[in-house]
Amino acid sequence: MDNKNNHFLNSELSIEEKNKDKAKFHIVPVPLEKTVSYGKGTSKGPQAIIKASNELERYTGKSLPCIHGIHTHPFLNCNKPLKDIMSDIENITKKISKQNKIPVTLGGEHGITYGAVNGIFKGLNLHNKDDIGIIQIDAHADLRQNYENEVHSHASVMYLLGNENYKIAQFGVRALSEEEVENRKIFKVLFLDAQDIYYKKKFILPLNFPKKIYVSFDVDGLDPSVMPATGTPVPGGLGYYESLNLIKELIKGRKVIGFDVVEFSPIKNFIAYDFTVASLVYEIMELINLNS
Repeated sequence: MDNKNNHFLNSELSIEEKNKDKAKFHIVPVPLEKTVSYGKGTSKGPQAIIKASNELERYTGKSLPCIHGIHTHPFLNCNKPLKDIMSDIENITKKISKQNKIPVTLGGEHGITYGAVNGIFKGLNLHNKDDIGIIQIDAHADLRQNYENEVHSHASVMYLLGNENYKIAQFGVRALSEEEVENRKIFKVLFLDAQDIYYKKKFILPLNFPKKIYVSFDVDGLDPSVMPATGTPVPGGLGYYESLNLIKELIKGRKVIGFDVVEFSPIKNFIAYDFTVASLVYEIMELINLNS
């Protein structure tokens, strides 16, 4: 018998909609918590998101994203060295992408994006990593070469990906170091920071930005008034609908090949935030479907 707390939207899905071979979206829960530098709790994020998802409605007010199918994989074992965890994430997202399905990786800390993106690259059998564009919504640039002597730190994930030639566009950043400012230049990172978004600065992805898009959504990209349940909250962030509308505009004319939602640290007895993140995941699925 299915345990609803181990399957995203289990309470609303038919057996066929959960079918591994038919489902368009494949949830990969990764309860990683090894390099957090401030608030803790990311290891509990995936479980809380999946549990809260069972309180969602199938219908969003616009569509029924789940009719395309949502399959949830077992929780990844994170009691291993970081290098092995990245390899495991890569292997599972590679298998999912090979079947032309969309991996949805739930963190856990932001370092998981490295394994997820590289797995998708291999699964799609692409020749050049700059064929993939990463849209990052985040309070932080995550462009440190390493942080606290760990290359797979949550603060270094975009450095690793930029160094491997993936194209990156950052939105909502409002806390970054001088090193990261320099690395933005080195990796030619596109960006629209939180203040620019607040003051309605126009931004359009250039035509030469990759058509295959991976969305990495760090929940601290949201303002702490909306999402305080994260290890490193920074004031001046994005609103809920503002974030979704941003994604909607950025993926127009492009194909989303995967996404993640990371850095959620649930607060005991404050289930509104669990539900907010579960809703965010489901509505990103809707945006991908409506863009297809």
